[in-house]
Amino acid sequence: MFDWISQNSKVLTFFTNFGMLIIWLAYAQLLYMGFRRQRRPRLIINRGKRKDIDALCIISNMSAEAIFIEYIIAELKTSEGTITMDVTDFDQEYEEGDEEKQDNPYSLGSVRENTRQGPLESGNFLHIGSFSELIKRLARDEGIEMKGHRPKGDLHFQRLTIRLIGVYGPEDMPIGAERSFDLFDNDNFCALTPASWDTKRLSSIRQRRKLKKKMQSLNERNFSSSSNFRHVADEESDQGEQEATREAAAKASKEESRQE
Repeated sequence: MFDWISQNSKVLTFFTNFGMLIIWLAYAQLLYMGFRRQRRPRLIINRGKRKDIDALCIISNMSAEAIFIEYIIAELKTSEGTITMDVTDFDQEYEEGDEEKQDNPYSLGSVRENTRQGPLESGNFLHIGSFSELIKRLARDEGIEMKGHRPKGDLHFQRLTIRLIGVYGPEDMPIGAERSFDLFDNDNFCALTPASWDTKRLSSIRQRRKLKKKMQSLNERNFSSSSNFRHVADEESDQGEQEATREAAAKASKEESRQE
């Protein structure tokens, strides 16, 4: 046996070195996958406490490091257009006794009470209110009259999308996440169902470049809300006024022709 080993030592050495190379490559692959997993940002948007429109909108940071939340954008798709709003800051109204809270407006507690912008530590979560509150805020900004959880008239709410833009750890490029929720309304109940099983992660190089341009645009415009919502009632009244004007002009023209 020893003679056979000595005669085939070169072949055995080749296969031994090749086997060691495969083992080191597999080990390096495992190290790289572990490193990549630790460096990959992960934000989750989900429902909490309930499953209907009154559920809390919960944002969780499952990344290895903290994420600084820059913008939280809510987009409401309706049967007559889309309404988009920056909901990073709380929607608060002034109440009696609030002047006592203004003694130190730059305190940490005061800042936390007015905005959701800031670092979200690894493993932590926050909620941005209920989906119902977000929808009512968007509707109020657009001047839509509400009756309970549904709009008045023939208008229908179809989908609510939550988008996040933030900065992950020491990285320079922003990252993002988004998730949509479909709204199914009946006479007594409004169901809220996720449109996908998971939150969409916006962390590729191409997506980060687009997010950077988006952030620059939001900062330059001091963005708060935008809309392509079509007010049917207003359009119908405008059309009625235009038709009345045309009819009056045609009537005046006929009278002038008769006088001639």
